Amino acid sequence: MNISKYQLFTLNLLLWGCFCNYPIFAQNETAYPVKVQKLISAYPDFIKEYKDNYLIFNDNSKLIFDDGKSKSHDDLMKSPDIEDTFAYSYTKGIINLTIEKNSDPGRIRNDEFFKKMYGGTTSEVQKKLVEITWCPALVGQKLRITSVNNVHLQLQKISNELDKHPEWKDYLKSAGTFNWRIIRGTNRLSTHSFGIAIDLNVKYSHYWQWDCKCTTENTNLSYKNQIPQGIVDIFEKYGFIWGGKWYHYDTMHFEYRPELL
Repeated sequence: MNISKYQLFTLNLLLWGCFCNYPIFAQNETAYPVKVQKLISAYPDFIKEYKDNYLIFNDNSKLIFDDGKSKSHDDLMKSPDIEDTFAYSYTKGIINLTIEKNSDPGRIRNDEFFKKMYGGTTSEVQKKLVEITWCPALVGQKLRITSVNNVHLQLQKISNELDKHPEWKDYLKSAGTFNWRIIRGTNRLSTHSFGIAIDLNVKYSHYWQWDCKCTTENTNLSYKNQIPQGIVDIFEKYGFIWGGKWYHYDTMHFEYRPELL
């Protein structure tokens, strides 16, 4: 039997792979669901693969991706699986101020997924926090942000760009970053708990609970915002989404969520 050079090379490669116990032909990631691909692309240092409806992490632990349940908005908020993260689509750039009721891209979060990456307790998260100087020329605040997933580097890039815009100075004073806490009226952790969020100046901010003086999700809201679009564009450029694109708006709030962008 005649064997071509290419066939001989392939045979040797396979034998070498078997001998070394090395996965020569890994599972094709493009065969994964699109939402899984987005997560792996956003967090490559943590998610190793997807198998049998589970996300497999680099430490070989796993979390279920899709529980297969049909959920109302209230259910999505209270008991989301990881797949539910994508229940509402986030749109970059300028948006229509009439946001569809309950469309909250990014508010639906599976806490266990974020704990896997950033820490499961306040002390675990704090060990990974670093200090940056926020807008040194215009503001000069010292802020603590997580170093996991290089979030601190992304926020520093945002700071560097915003620092070139003195016309936005009044908006840029930060109202806080890391704060391990439960969101008012819920049992859910704020993303501030993981050191991946920043709030801007409360003076120019609007928050749905403040405006409606309630915590009930199923309420009719009138959207309000004072944050300039240019600030939003710079945050989105580096992987941060804006709470001003939620029906339950929080216009001071930005958080690192590259999987949604």
